[in-house]
Amino acid sequence: MRWARRLIVRLRSVFRRDRAERELDAELKFHFDQQVAENVAAGMRVADARAAARRVIGSVAYLKDECRNSLGLTIIDNVNQDVRYAIRALRKSPAFAATAILTLALGVGANAAVFSVVNAVLLRPLPYHDPDQIVAIGSSFTNRPLSHLFRQISLPDFQDWQAQSAAFQALAFYGGRQTAVTIGATADYALVTRVSPEFFRVFDAQPVLGRLFSIDESKSGSTGAAVVSDAFRQRYFGNGEHALGQTIRVFDRAVSIVGVLPGSFDFPAGTDIWFPDDATENSTRTVRAALNRLAVGRLKDDTTLERAQAELTAIATRLQQMYPASNKGRGVSVIRLRDDLVGNVGLTLYLLLAAVALVLLIACTNLATLLLARATARSQEIAVRAALGASYGRLVRQMLAEGVVLALISGGAGVLLAVWGTKALVALAPADVPRIAEAAVDARVLVFALAVSAIASLLMALVPAWQASRVDVEHALRLGGRRGGLGGRSGLAREALVTAELALSVVLLASGGLLIQSLVALQRVALGFRPEHVLVVGATIRTTSDPQKGSTLFFRDLLRQVSTIPGVTAAGATMAPPGHIDSSSSYWIDHLPKELNTNAPQAVMSIVAPGTFAALGIPFTRGRDFHDGDTPAAPATAIINDALARQAFPGQDAIGHTIFCGFDSLNPMVIVGVVGDVRQAGPEREPSPECYMPYLQHFYNGNTLSLVVRSTVNPTALIDTVRRKAYDLSPEVPVRFTTLEALIAEHVAAPRFRALLVGLFAAVALGLAIVGIFGVMVYVVTQRTTEIGLRMALGATPRDVRWLLLKRGLVITGIGLAVGLVTSLGLTTPFLGSLLFGVKPTDPTTYAVVAGILGITSLMATYIPSRRSARIEPLVALRHE
Repeated sequence: MRWARRLIVRLRSVFRRDRAERELDAELKFHFDQQVAENVAAGMRVADARAAARRVIGSVAYLKDECRNSLGLTIIDNVNQDVRYAIRALRKSPAFAATAILTLALGVGANAAVFSVVNAVLLRPLPYHDPDQIVAIGSSFTNRPLSHLFRQISLPDFQDWQAQSAAFQALAFYGGRQTAVTIGATADYALVTRVSPEFFRVFDAQPVLGRLFSIDESKSGSTGAAVVSDAFRQRYFGNGEHALGQTIRVFDRAVSIVGVLPGSFDFPAGTDIWFPDDATENSTRTVRAALNRLAVGRLKDDTTLERAQAELTAIATRLQQMYPASNKGRGVSVIRLRDDLVGNVGLTLYLLLAAVALVLLIACTNLATLLLARATARSQEIAVRAALGASYGRLVRQMLAEGVVLALISGGAGVLLAVWGTKALVALAPADVPRIAEAAVDARVLVFALAVSAIASLLMALVPAWQASRVDVEHALRLGGRRGGLGGRSGLAREALVTAELALSVVLLASGGLLIQSLVALQRVALGFRPEHVLVVGATIRTTSDPQKGSTLFFRDLLRQVSTIPGVTAAGATMAPPGHIDSSSSYWIDHLPKELNTNAPQAVMSIVAPGTFAALGIPFTRGRDFHDGDTPAAPATAIINDALARQAFPGQDAIGHTIFCGFDSLNPMVIVGVVGDVRQAGPEREPSPECYMPYLQHFYNGNTLSLVVRSTVNPTALIDTVRRKAYDLSPEVPVRFTTLEALIAEHVAAPRFRALLVGLFAAVALGLAIVGIFGVMVYVVTQRTTEIGLRMALGATPRDVRWLLLKRGLVITGIGLAVGLVTSLGLTTPFLGSLLFGVKPTDPTTYAVVAGILGITSLMATYIPSRRSARIEPLVALRHE
């Protein structure tokens, strides 16, 4: 029974199943004893009966297989054997194994890293109760200039929606901005969001400490209250309950902190303090034309998004009929809050996910080519195994096992790369990508990486497995291992795979080229000002009983002192630095109509101090700058840009005309100057009509300004000096610093992110494709060594041999280029058209450059092996045969 004991030991070592061992022993003993008993009953001696039983059992091979099959272990054992064999095969080819693992790990890691960002931003639910029921509501306009500004709503419209709508559990409005707050003796900036009483009900948010606003605290004239974020609490009061009851000064009111929200609640993103909106005086509350708030709502459980949209559209239509002066052409839009937060970011992330998927596909194609080459080189081994009885199914399973082993090892390495890649993506991503800080390699990302690895293993192993199953045993054995026995089909399969690699690489290269060209065009666009060497200093002072003596004196004195700093060539102040729009309004020329309406032309409104245009490098077309004489006692003045002059005064001189703006008053302002156009909404948008007003005449809106300081030195070198001068004037005024170049860079952050990553993926794809074609040509040279030697022995020159192989490589490259260019032209227009600036999706220059790069690199990858083939000695090659 020695064989049975060995079988039991093997089962124990592999499966550790005591029950299986007992069943196997019992089954073997039963069959053996039964056969011996039958033989003795037939009249045989005991010894002869035992010998006959052994012969009948057939050395118990039958029983062994039957028992193992009954226990379901045969297939598992075979798979275990295939896996061990695959590991041994990889250990015998360390260079191949390292190349394959690194290539696939790069593809899996890149996909997992991008998916971790997509998961955090797009797929993970918002951290609120039933988040799909929360919607964002905004005004919508058709054929309206500055339409990108009008996501905002008017408060009277909101009140009508709230009173007439039956689709919402709760509706709320809000509005936030960075503003100065005082915490004890510390003056600092914080993002303060003013909210209506229903705001927290929309999100079903509950504080971790304290309470929310009471109804009385939300009413006008009350003392007010503040709810703060957990980050704000920790920053100023530590982790305990010390924040509750503390007094902070916000909007020039001293209010108590009554609650702390959990760290998971972050809406609007980055908010430090939530303040009841009704607790502040709001002169625009009854002005239906004033669009100055945002709105959110929670749908009722039985209400769909479409129903809510239809209901509010009907209300908006009635409001247009009731208030044509202010509401004509004004509709309403209702979208999921998650979709509103993501915006255009979703398109960028899906683009990156598609790009890395192509990289993975190229990597799998490359590895399939390598595995196919190995299968060809191992044709002798495959033929011997087939001749000894191995079935084609077993051969295919062996190839698949090698692919699975490679995929599992590469997947583990890819997850490690994904951890690093996710951190890199978070660091490179634009700051306005929502929730990107939450991106991490979590369980969902691990499952994704596992699925990608499994799919990749099938893509890698199927082609060589299919080819191995078609090996010509007789032909391979006859060759005796001198050449592969998979025949011409193997060569065609490898060339088809390399052609596919090249085509996919063209798609990525073309996409990356278009995005890079778009980024270059965006960075070269004329901004209308000079952002270099300009320091931007944000400052907010407290409103006093006499704001003219408060904000006016502070900014006037600070500008005078900053102008005397060595290296400063010009200094000014503006309500919103270039690239940022703070306000817009309707305007009228020379006289006001009898009935004001929002269908009047629109313009950006800016408050500036004297010297601002010089500091920003905005040229004057005609007229003069503001000066210290433009005070409240002097006639009101204004400066307009060329866009507004062309719109309002075609073919005329605007100087001396009067302009009325619905900004802070409807007082007439005399136009004293015209300046060049500035791309206030960012480099990608055309300049808008703009009206500039002197801060000395609009001091009620001038308590928050940004100083712009142009210097001949590095702007950051002035920070300490400017901070000290501001502190000397008023220790309670918080200041913050940046540069104008940094502010402008925010507008190109998303295009730079797209161009950088897609360009990087395209470079990786190109490298993989070149490695693929180089590997194929090296293999062709190796396989055709004897043929090349024979040709040269019969009179072929080295030049003939080189051309023979170059021609084959050029054919592969040409087909790949043609397929890739056609595919790119079909894909870039629908998917990249909205992301490009200053370049068409069918730009011929880009495609010509891509074809040239890929053609030249492919030619080099083909030329090196062909040159090597021309050096083959005929006698050596024939002796090898």
